[in-house]
Amino acid sequence: MTGSDSPRVAVFSLGGTIAMTPGAAGGVAPALTGRQLLDAVPGLDGLGAGVEVHDFRRVPSASLSIGDIFDLAAAIREQLASGAAGAVVIQGTDTIEESAFLLDLLHAGPEPVVVTGAMRNPAMAGPDGPANILAALQAAASPLTRDLGCVRKADATSVTAFTSPSAGPIGRIVEGQARLLTRPAGRLTVPVAGPYRPVRTGLIGVVFGDDGELLRAAAGRFDGLVVAAFGAGHVPAATVPALAALAGQIPVVFASRTGRGSVLASVYDYPGSERDLLGRGLIGAGFLDPVKARLLLHVMLAGGAGRAEIAAAFRAAGGPRA
Repeated sequence: MTGSDSPRVAVFSLGGTIAMTPGAAGGVAPALTGRQLLDAVPGLDGLGAGVEVHDFRRVPSASLSIGDIFDLAAAIREQLASGAAGAVVIQGTDTIEESAFLLDLLHAGPEPVVVTGAMRNPAMAGPDGPANILAALQAAASPLTRDLGCVRKADATSVTAFTSPSAGPIGRIVEGQARLLTRPAGRLTVPVAGPYRPVRTGLIGVVFGDDGELLRAAAGRFDGLVVAAFGAGHVPAATVPALAALAGQIPVVFASRTGRGSVLASVYDYPGSERDLLGRGLIGAGFLDPVKARLLLHVMLAGGAGRAEIAAAFRAAGGPRA
């Protein structure tokens, strides 16, 4: 057990595979409480930190909303303000990439917020949940883990499903201790001041032979749009009129659908190239993949930002300078 002077970690349970148990009709669904999840974790007595559990949601992560994560960010801020040294979020892995990145944008403080989950539910042989929770608690209690980034899911079922495609892992848990290998050059945070402003943002991927029909159908339906473009930020020439029309009405961001590397700003120059799109008022996402670009766009719009502020935010996040 830990003493009264030990750091405290706030744990928020949201459900997901890690909290699922078999039902009478077959299959699994979220059922375990946060306390039940922690009771299955060996080695907590040696953590060196107190743990306070909050059952925030109990749903599969595909059913989480952006509003849920805004509310979660506020709950985390309250716990950190009351003296918690860090926070752990336990949720399903289907949308763990989105939750982690959105929390990264909304959390402006230095305290670590660690998001974890599991690929194997507790009824399977070799569930990975307990070890993942323990590692998350060890990371959240460590003074080393501050102002760090998030990961992405890169496999549907593998326990090695999480990657950092542009830079690799920033660190590891070794013998119960956080060991950093590198540290990000900087962090972009855009906490929303005041009440959450409901907005609708979309994500449309361009495909081989695309004629822009989905883009035309998007007119008047969104407050902002992200386009998952080919390669370094290119789209079929046939889609350019629809994109230009949309960019005249709402902020439109183009990101690379490859999920790795940056869109360009000034290399290619033809209809549908990055130079053409930037010239028509679109915003480059830089190193952000389409999923993360949509979340940054959403947070900026929810905070009332205009196009110039949104473009500046994407530049700060590693976007093109053009």
